[in-house]
Amino acid sequence: MNGPAGKYAWTVTVGEKGQIVIPKQARELFGIRPGDSLILLADEKRGLAIPPKAAFDQLAAAVFDQPGRDGE
Repeated sequence: MNGPAGKYAWTVTVGEKGQIVIPKQARELFGIRPGDSLILLADEKRGLAIPPKAAFDQLAAAVFDQPGRDGE
């Protein structure tokens, strides 16, 4: 699907076991390899999101590296 630069949309099918296949183009774009762990975020009103793997590192850094925490 063609759209604005850097924006993509794909469709996936949910199998009988609730599994989805991430399209090859998306896997290549985000460097997703077999065995990788992904983050699945959900909001009842806005839907699901699967952010890039680096998002977890950024989230963890924001949670654990906040200045002013007790004990620092």
